[in-house]
Amino acid sequence: MEEMEMICFQIISAVGAARGSFVEAIDLACEERFEEAEQKLKEGNEFFVEGHGAHAQLIQQEASGEKTEVILLLVHAEDQLMSAENFRILAEKFIDLNRKLAGKK
Repeated sequence: MEEMEMICFQIISAVGAARGSFVEAIDLACEERFEEAEQKLKEGNEFFVEGHGAHAQLIQQEASGEKTEVILLLVHAEDQLMSAENFRILAEKFIDLNRKLAGKK
């Protein structure tokens, strides 16, 4: 397998795990299990940083003059990266919102 494909799979794997953790954080927040939700958010952020780092490696290579071949796998990896970032934002909002709602009960 080529280096580009390996990096793409690394991104997909890491941000897929991140997105899963963010979804779990949302579920936990809806159950008012806020400490666990925060832990899942932290876990998701660690996975996300790993995926983002792999993506940054590609950007650095291109910035240093190495042409990056755009393949469908890279497009998919970047799509998954953006999706995970959106879920992180939503998880943070769900935790905050559910904390506010829990305080009004």
